[in-house]
Amino acid sequence: MNTSRRIYLVGTTGHPNYGDELIAAAWLKHLAKVAPDSEVWLDSPNPGPSSVMLSGLHPNVHFTDTFWRLCWEAPEDEPWAVAAFVQHAIHNPGLAPRWVAGIELASQMDLFHVIGGGYINGIWPRHVGLLAATAAAAHRSGGRAVMTGQGLAPIAGGTEPLLRSLADQFEVVDVRDEPSASLLIDPSVTGDDIFFGLEPALFRNGDDDVREVMVCMQSDLLDETVPALAGFLLDTLREWKVEPEQVAFVEGIPRADREVFALVEHDLPGARFHAFDEIMRDGLPAKPGQRWLSTRFHLHLLAAAAGASGVAVSINSGYYTNKHRSLIERGSGWQLSEGLRVPASPSGGGFSTAALRELQQRKAALAKSIYG
Repeated sequence: MNTSRRIYLVGTTGHPNYGDELIAAAWLKHLAKVAPDSEVWLDSPNPGPSSVMLSGLHPNVHFTDTFWRLCWEAPEDEPWAVAAFVQHAIHNPGLAPRWVAGIELASQMDLFHVIGGGYINGIWPRHVGLLAATAAAAHRSGGRAVMTGQGLAPIAGGTEPLLRSLADQFEVVDVRDEPSASLLIDPSVTGDDIFFGLEPALFRNGDDDVREVMVCMQSDLLDETVPALAGFLLDTLREWKVEPEQVAFVEGIPRADREVFALVEHDLPGARFHAFDEIMRDGLPAKPGQRWLSTRFHLHLLAAAAGASGVAVSINSGYYTNKHRSLIERGSGWQLSEGLRVPASPSGGGFSTAALRELQQRKAALAKSIYG
């Protein structure tokens, strides 16, 4: 068993975002089992909300935002410039005097782990600094640096050599999809980190009012307009011959996943809305026999893991299409709808037991290679 005294996780919790919170929770629960006496730090953009939601999952976890602050402190958005600034600041903290205490703390860690998600890519070009900060801090401390379940595509122009150079400084390099793998030199591709954290407690039990048709429609990162997405939803429900009282909506990101519902709720009297805090507290209302319509990647993953059929709606061709395809190629059984074309009603269930077991086993082996 790895007995690293001080562990530094880097993630994007606290926004909040359903998938990001579950990924962080999975790793904290694992560390509570294999390294309960270790000092654990989680570096996230929103350490206050992260602490409220996650602090009970490990007996010695703390929260900070040092690496994120350094990314934001860089004088320009260009990824090479961000990476250069962050690395200089880690080695010469006086360049970022407001974050000296955090830099010195990070530079004493034994293990650095950039946990999974799709937050280091060209959509947010400053976030490449998270890899740069991790590599530089590991160099200062003499610790190990690892990354798991990374979604690195789409990439900002001209940054592929930078990504490869930074990844070369990590002992473990793992991504969640093939477009991300193509950017690096021989990474492992074990899929999304949530496969490591799947457990019955994530799903709702004992609620008689779990609807037959489940919807998650976001309003952020859209190629289309919110009204266009609302119209697509109503047309799809009509094509599927769904009555309003059969429908429930799920919120993966607060507010962002309520805007479409706000446009259609008067057209769907009796439809139910499951807010983010409810599904975090009570579990996701997903089960076999349901039909799902989801723009969110992690709702696709969880619902398919529960055995539900579904349609993944791609609303951003450079980002979400890759994400959803990575699950379909791994056996989610879902259809992919692009261009807001009304899809046929799905059937056939989600992941098979064998496919899900294999995905979980790959993640377990990855975790063992890192933590013992």
